Amino acid sequence: MRSHLLNGLTAEHYRRSVTEGVERVAAKLATTDRPFTGVTVDALSPAIDAIDLDRPLGDTTAVLDELEDVYLRDAVYFHHPRYLAHLNCPVVIPAVLAESVLSAVNSSLDTWDQSAGGTLIERKLIDWTAARIGLGPAADGVFTSGGTQSNLQALLLAREEAKSDSLAKLRIFASEVSHFSVKKSAKLLGLGPDAVVTIPVDHDKRMQTVALARELERCAREGLVPMAVVATAGTTDFGSIDPLPEIAGLCAQYGVWMHVDAAYGCGLLASLKYRDRIDGIERADSVTVDYHKSFFQPVSSSAVLVRDAATLRHATYHAEYLNPRRMVQERIPNQVDKSLQTTRRFDALKLWLTLRTMGADGIGQLFDEVCDLAREGWALLAADPRYDVVVEPSLSTLVFRYIPAAVTDPAEIDRANLYARKALFASGDAVVAGTKVAGRHYLKFTLLNPETKADDIAAVLDLIAGHAEQYLGESLDRAS
Repeated sequence: MRSHLLNGLTAEHYRRSVTEGVERVAAKLATTDRPFTGVTVDALSPAIDAIDLDRPLGDTTAVLDELEDVYLRDAVYFHHPRYLAHLNCPVVIPAVLAESVLSAVNSSLDTWDQSAGGTLIERKLIDWTAARIGLGPAADGVFTSGGTQSNLQALLLAREEAKSDSLAKLRIFASEVSHFSVKKSAKLLGLGPDAVVTIPVDHDKRMQTVALARELERCAREGLVPMAVVATAGTTDFGSIDPLPEIAGLCAQYGVWMHVDAAYGCGLLASLKYRDRIDGIERADSVTVDYHKSFFQPVSSSAVLVRDAATLRHATYHAEYLNPRRMVQERIPNQVDKSLQTTRRFDALKLWLTLRTMGADGIGQLFDEVCDLAREGWALLAADPRYDVVVEPSLSTLVFRYIPAAVTDPAEIDRANLYARKALFASGDAVVAGTKVAGRHYLKFTLLNPETKADDIAAVLDLIAGHAEQYLGESLDRAS
């Protein structure tokens, strides 16, 4: 069994095995003609259930053959131009190369004596991102597993900085279309059920600052403690960007921590055309960025950044066996001092190799392309009488609803849209997402693939309409 341990004696085995795996994946990428096969849970489960994990195959080729049947064949492939659903991006090759390096070396980014150069690379990338945001010379941060963890850590810091004698008095303000992790974080932080105050949005799905000001004033009047305002730069459903300068002004006026959830919109930090859409982000106290959304990085690659590095002390604990206090005086950098995680992958290497290969402008150009594509998609939807589209895109998301000419019952239209999405997924021809707007079912394109073209969008709209019309025809037949 030692022949499977990666070391100097098995380097050639490692090279052959990884090469064979890469060749399999490359072949799939080259021949995949649709984003999904349409396999169902009931169809795939028996194959996986039948595998006896206590009886290994012992041979890499046999294992990869089996993997083809239980995973590779039926995986959802985000690189396909008709995957238009969630915030999953195709990934760039330098980042995938980094995955192979970091997995093999297996550095853990919690302490210097486990990572050395990895620690300094991550710190350099945090400084680079903070500079792109404009947080100032005292800024700092740390890589995380994703936006949910980044938001949790930011709100933890805000809770501690609020210095309230009662958790029950603390309030977080977020728009009605903010990420669910805001409410989840409030619960994990021990806040009451009324801790998150929902602020209504305008027609463009942006937080209404007049309503925010009113709620902040009410909070102060009632003796409550405004803990944080969460502004979103790229909402999950609409890609909408809250009015950051106005929110920053209110946070300054009321002495409230300003957190910007830019998990999606962080791609604008590299944009060559649309950077001004997140003007005001530089006034935040903390910022969430997800490189694995709009920097075209493999999951996971995220970070939380803060204006004042000293606030990260609220996540610091010392253990003699890991990061004893004396290391601070010795100026030994331990990333665990600022992280909610202990053992942590060297995910920063993916962004490092990407920047060193493509440069920030290369990333920004790709993100600009998907934002431009969303404008084309908006024009198609706005001109198509079969569809109602909700808002003009700020980033690369389109939310719309099929509206049949002969049907007026909103519930029946809901069912037609739900059926169309499900039927499209089952066909494997395309993958789209769904959400609710004002209680009604809508469909959603999240455009993160520069290889997707306007023709792909038009073709998928025709497929959706075809499935919806089929459902409505069958519904009429049943009714008669």
